Amino acid sequence: MRECISIHIGQAGVQMGNACWELYCLEHGIQPDGHRPDVKNASEADDSFDTFFCETQTGKHVPRAIFLDLEPTVIDEVRTGPYRQLFHPEQLITGKEDAANNYARGHYTIGKELIDPVLARLNKLADQCTGLQGFLVFHSFGGGTGSGFTSLLMERLSVDYGKKSKLEFSVYPAPRISTAVVEPYNSILTTHTTLEHTD
Repeated sequence: MRECISIHIGQAGVQMGNACWELYCLEHGIQPDGHRPDVKNASEADDSFDTFFCETQTGKHVPRAIFLDLEPTVIDEVRTGPYRQLFHPEQLITGKEDAANNYARGHYTIGKELIDPVLARLNKLADQCTGLQGFLVFHSFGGGTGSGFTSLLMERLSVDYGKKSKLEFSVYPAPRISTAVVEPYNSILTTHTTLEHTD
């Protein structure tokens, strides 16, 4: 089997994840509660969804994904949204205060408190895989969590998982739609840190 683990970091990553998992479910015929309607015959059955989903003993399909943010409001939308039954509660990880668009808070202070629980959960997901191919990381370069915490996580993933692929799907800031004046600084810092840790 060739599995991929998706990691959705910060507001942008979580919102991208919400859209992605809705599409993955539609693509593979998985309902918002994680179940697939009964397949009529064996020729219709396929296991292509195993790359992104893990099937439980009860037949429920759970995404191989982690959603994390340093503050809870965006992930609370996932917890109460139409796909709330799809995700295991342990896969929705939140801190108590946000990084306030500050790379240093996401990487060095608040992020340091959350990194070990996140890695423990990632290790659990990786242990459920028979042939882990790598990680798909969704985040922004401009936010404090998306930049700072992602940099910290990528460094740790390189140590723990060595040659496993790490692909980034990122939102890069633009001057016309900037939400914070420090986005260019966050972008430079996270680009510098993640260059050697991303494929």
